[in-house]
Amino acid sequence: MCGIVGALAQRDVSSILLAGLYRLEYRGYDSAGMALIEDQKLTRFRALGKVSELEARMSVEQSGHIGIAHTRWATHGAPSENNAHPHFSSDRVAVVHNGIIENYKGIRDRLLQAGYEFSSETDSEVVAHLIDSYFKDDLFAAVKKAVEELEGAFALGIIAVDDPDTLVACRRGNPLVVGVGIKENFVASDVSALLPVTNRFVYLEEGDYVVLHKNDFQVYDAAGKVRDHDVKISELNSDSANKGEYRHYMLKEIYEQGRAIAECLEGRVSDKTVLDAVFGYDADAIFDRVENVQIIACGTSYHAGIVARYWIEALLDIPCQVEVASEFRYRKAVVPENTLFVTLSQSGETADTLSALRSLESNNYCGSLSICNAPESSLVRESSLVMMTRAGPEIGVASTKAFTTQLVAMLLFVAALGKRQKRLDDKTIAAIIGELNALPAQIEKLLRLDAQIEAIAEDFVEKEHALFLGRGEHHPIAMEGALKLKEISYIHAEAYPAGELKHGPLALVDADMPVVVVAPNDDLLEKLHSNMQEVKARGGKLYVFAHRGAHLDTESDDVVIEMDCDTDWVTPILSTIPLQLFSYHVAVLRGTDVDQPRNLAKSVTVE
Repeated sequence: MCGIVGALAQRDVSSILLAGLYRLEYRGYDSAGMALIEDQKLTRFRALGKVSELEARMSVEQSGHIGIAHTRWATHGAPSENNAHPHFSSDRVAVVHNGIIENYKGIRDRLLQAGYEFSSETDSEVVAHLIDSYFKDDLFAAVKKAVEELEGAFALGIIAVDDPDTLVACRRGNPLVVGVGIKENFVASDVSALLPVTNRFVYLEEGDYVVLHKNDFQVYDAAGKVRDHDVKISELNSDSANKGEYRHYMLKEIYEQGRAIAECLEGRVSDKTVLDAVFGYDADAIFDRVENVQIIACGTSYHAGIVARYWIEALLDIPCQVEVASEFRYRKAVVPENTLFVTLSQSGETADTLSALRSLESNNYCGSLSICNAPESSLVRESSLVMMTRAGPEIGVASTKAFTTQLVAMLLFVAALGKRQKRLDDKTIAAIIGELNALPAQIEKLLRLDAQIEAIAEDFVEKEHALFLGRGEHHPIAMEGALKLKEISYIHAEAYPAGELKHGPLALVDADMPVVVVAPNDDLLEKLHSNMQEVKARGGKLYVFAHRGAHLDTESDDVVIEMDCDTDWVTPILSTIPLQLFSYHVAVLRGTDVDQPRNLAKSVTVE
């Protein structure tokens, strides 16, 4: 969950590395560092905190034609300057590392006995010393020999004073891309870090190494054999990740959801149906076999999966299981015959989700489908079928448009599977597609509630706890609302099915425990109203996000936000928008770091 960027060029690369770190800061921001080689000397700058702290420490005179840099999200060792990357060995080898070395303790003990001294608490420093122990005159050979001893998931970037024109990098479980320039080459965890200097990229495969020089580079597979590689042109541009007129990336991304959903739908639907083959050329053969669906995801994507379960079972009459990836991968699952394995991930590199896909053993799976926002990610490359969400860059750690576009993609999946298996008639499919096509305009209407939502957010500035309630497919929306609030405002928030109130959570309700309710105008409205009365009877205050037409018998001190939602199937997507705005405004009023909340990172590439 850290960010790596490296460069070799005829020009000074320090500014390129620094700009890359800023663009990777969403991946980790506990500390940052950079190492440069110039005049046969290895120089390092490190700072606790964000990249701006590193920039403040760097000398304007410092330069180098080769270097590596890193922004960290702590796994081993607390955030500190000593634990920050790059890590050195013998002042001749420098390493940046993303991921976890699982067997580092045994290697560390062996290196200590060999006389190496450690200055950090990290697993990463082991890599630097191990490479140094094997390095004679061939940096790649030393790196390969060291990597063969390592266990875990990681990406590495390495430079050495004794080979000042070479940068070696490798990936095992964590993403890494090569940026191809003119008489200069780069490596990074994410293409966004390199967009200001190139739009030409090589996406390293699992187990790959790359040896870079200024004028050329070579990719090797895990066995050390030269591997052919394709240079791909990125359609992203360097301006796509700017905040523009918005105060925070999160607010910008909330307001981008209408456009993102329109992009997700473009070329995939007509005015009445989902088009054929939008899930891949062999989707029909796989869809014909589907009798069960298993959805695996983490965090926000897990909530999207739970919403999708309601759609799949209600519309298609197909059994659907949803499970957190970190639990699924470590248990023996009983797989019904002809189960489609569906993974949801914004980054496509989520370690637990990716490992769950890679660990599939049962012959009862008829295929795998990835719903993802990163077209060159490992999850996409390793799945049978793919649906890209096309949300565009999402920099804010708290996911917004990635979540709603996942929901859109899953509803498209339901329509496509229902069409193929004739489980849905043309009228129902036309109704679903009509609601999806109308979503961008409806979201624009909901965004007009911004000022009203900002006003009620003031009630939560001094609160430390909140309870969210929902029923049916709006229970996972309440879960997502609670997650957003706790992620960025640090208020302890939990979500429950409203019918579970009397089974425990009601004990927490009092005047200091605000209760947020998602109230769609559906068949469960009366039962939800009864649950709300249970809250009022215990002195709780209600904040109700109610769909228009959901007539509620509220009291004078209740707060009701009326949402213009008159739909059958996309109501969970619409209900999400006001809850995102709500969590955003509470966090702003509490003075937290909205885009980079403490202890969290955007792409979770470790277990």
